[in-house]
Amino acid sequence: MDVTPDKHWESALALIAQSVSQQQFDTWFKPIVFESFNNDTKLLVLRVPSSYVYEYIEEHYIDLLSRVLFSAFGQRIRLTYRVVVDSEHKKTQDIEADPAEAHATQAAKTWSGKQNSKEESAKEKELDPQLNPHQTFSNYIEGDSNKLSRSVGLSIANHPNSNQFNPMFIYGPSGCGKTHLVNAIGMQTKQLYPQKRVLYISAHLFQVQFVNAVLKNATNDFIKFYQTIDMLIVDDVQTWESSEKTQETFFHIFNHLFRNGKRILLASDRPPVELRGMSERLITRFSCGIIAELEKPNVQLCVDILNAKIRRDGLKIPAEVIQFIAETANGSVRDLEGVINSLMAYSVVYNSDIDMRLAERVIKRAVKVDDTPLTIDDILDKVCHHFNVSVSAVSSKSRKRDLVVPRQVSMYLAQKYTKMPASRIGKLVGGRDHSTVLHSCAQVEARLQTDSLFASEVESIATSFKLKG
Repeated sequence: MDVTPDKHWESALALIAQSVSQQQFDTWFKPIVFESFNNDTKLLVLRVPSSYVYEYIEEHYIDLLSRVLFSAFGQRIRLTYRVVVDSEHKKTQDIEADPAEAHATQAAKTWSGKQNSKEESAKEKELDPQLNPHQTFSNYIEGDSNKLSRSVGLSIANHPNSNQFNPMFIYGPSGCGKTHLVNAIGMQTKQLYPQKRVLYISAHLFQVQFVNAVLKNATNDFIKFYQTIDMLIVDDVQTWESSEKTQETFFHIFNHLFRNGKRILLASDRPPVELRGMSERLITRFSCGIIAELEKPNVQLCVDILNAKIRRDGLKIPAEVIQFIAETANGSVRDLEGVINSLMAYSVVYNSDIDMRLAERVIKRAVKVDDTPLTIDDILDKVCHHFNVSVSAVSSKSRKRDLVVPRQVSMYLAQKYTKMPASRIGKLVGGRDHSTVLHSCAQVEARLQTDSLFASEVESIATSFKLKG
């Protein structure tokens, strides 16, 4: 008596059960329902409860599935998954049942022997990670401002399969080393795990690619590509604040990568809670791993960075020149490198030694020198003087109106004219949290629109710093 196809599938399931744990079998294989098998075309149709199930099986169990189907059905089996949206409707194309799956990969997928479809060939194709090979951990100098972030980043690079610290959201002002750090993580990962598909991309380029995909009616292909990445690194995500469509698309990509245990690294000039134009559900996802702040390097770290670069480039620069550059470059790693490169060029062109005279000449052209850098203390002093209150009173917990107004103005000016994150401003103004700072700034901005006398006062304070009000 001939064995029916559904019995062949039962045999395949029995073989699978012997190769995986009970929990794995119950989660991924037990929900699969045999639907049909055509002996002439060798087409096997299996029904699965969601596209997520077949995606996970294809990613983690394709070799096992290949063996058991060969054993149960014979050679050259073509497998198609039919995803059931509900009891009344069955689809074998794009699935629209779950919002998070709205742009999921194609639900019907053909398998023959080992994976040899065009989609899998494209997935296995070597990917250019777009990383800067010169930005590695070996030349990412550690200091107080980046110690935690560097340590976490190194842990991620060494153990990319771990779910700890995923996603990693790095934020800080321009020039503090965010791009270098995420590149270093990607480079270390590729060195230790060459098979990993790592990709670095700026948020702006991602948005440009997405727009092109929409114009070419290739949005699904665009999403499918990003769903194949093992470690996705996106720089300057604040660029998306005004683009709802880009945010929506990245939301689906993020969900797919995250639930499949893929690594996501994000960099921004401010923390997630301060990305005002970002959707709440993206902010929630950005914040669910680890948020690491990178502050501008202090003078000592700048000295260490300069010394490391000088050694690599084989230069000879006096210690007093190095100290001068470190104190003048405003804590920007990018400015430090620019000054050194300019010094090298001037030295070669004019055949002169690198000394203080040359450094003073070059740094005026390479760095925007701020002879009177604005600090939170400066702001508090000026604001308190204007409103005739003490700094200690403004920094206190008092809720008196004559203290609340100067406190809010101080926070507003600090956010507008310094590059400090709201969390840092709050700590320096009486140990408050970032939400208080954001609320204060919103209150001041609203009042500026309706109270011309108040606006004139704030402008007067700003002018006292030689700033535009």
